[in-house]
Amino acid sequence: MANDAAAGNALRVAPAQPGATDDPVRGVLAAFTRDLLGGIDDTLSAFLSAEVATLAEIDPAMGGFAATARDCVLAGGKRVRPTFAYWGWRGVGGDEPLPRVLPALAALELLHTFALVHDDVMDASDTRRGRPTAHRAAAARHVAAGHTGDPDRFGEAVAVLVGDLCMVWADRLMAQAAVPATRLLDVRRCYDRMRIETIAGQYLDVLGEHDAANWSVGRALRVARYKTASYTVARPLLFGACLAGADAEAPLAAAYTRYGLAVGEAFQLRDDLLGVYGDPATTGKPAGDDLRTGKPTALLMLARQLATGAQRRALERAGTVTDAREVARLAELVADTGAVARVEAMIAERVAEGLAALDTAPVDETARTALTGLATAATDRRA
Repeated sequence: MANDAAAGNALRVAPAQPGATDDPVRGVLAAFTRDLLGGIDDTLSAFLSAEVATLAEIDPAMGGFAATARDCVLAGGKRVRPTFAYWGWRGVGGDEPLPRVLPALAALELLHTFALVHDDVMDASDTRRGRPTAHRAAAARHVAAGHTGDPDRFGEAVAVLVGDLCMVWADRLMAQAAVPATRLLDVRRCYDRMRIETIAGQYLDVLGEHDAANWSVGRALRVARYKTASYTVARPLLFGACLAGADAEAPLAAAYTRYGLAVGEAFQLRDDLLGVYGDPATTGKPAGDDLRTGKPTALLMLARQLATGAQRRALERAGTVTDAREVARLAELVADTGAVARVEAMIAERVAEGLAALDTAPVDETARTALTGLATAATDRRA
């Protein structure tokens, strides 16, 4: 899934700095967002503490396994999905006290961890948020303990189970939301649609890596829409609206969808650039991984489309190089084709599209201001 490194403050609405313009709306946003993020972390910590203790009763080894899953959830991240869900909820006038809906909002972070852990296995990634990925850490523990068998195979099996457990935990935590049962059922329908679309996007992403010759910019953007845009922005906004009791057919739902898909695609396009040109100290992942694997991102597909004959032949080496200097040369070549500039333009176009969707939407003004800021913060970032 999309890079979600530990520079989490990018999406937090910070208080105005001394000497800055005194903006009361900004102050309100800062207070609400701070309460939200602290509440999400507290909700996750309390829930996971109880779940780990329950699993530890089965066998001491289960306690260690559950703690690994807990640590994957709490190891940082921007809390993007709960944040968009919150403003989706606020945007339609969600009036329950925040603690009543926090379990549902926090459940999205468990779903996200499920997706990240499985994605790291599929991508054979070594690091996530500046730390070893779940499967690499489990393999290292296998070696340290002197266990028999293939440590890499063991690590992958453990990571799959960690992801599965996070998916189940998401369901359990969501059920704790203190909203009417009929409303929670509507929320579940939106949530299930989100999960299905995420898996569809992930499958297309896997397929693209093994069928790159038949891939295109259009298919790469389709992956971005279903793998990232849907479950990062669009569906969380609709999830929040459902949590507030909004009609799925209401005009605001259409505005949320238009905004969410546009901003979500821009979010993934920024990830495509960070995957090649990002600073590993900030992103928490090595630079150039997408070029090493030949992942057919929109960036690489555009580079091939725009390349001269000689450049295209050089780009065919993507997926076969391992030397850092060769990867760096390929990254320069991608930029030379004009693909980076084109992707930057696509990001700007999608942010503008998302903001246009908010212009006439019947959304709470505080939420409109927050979503306007989030569109920029989510797509103009270094991690």
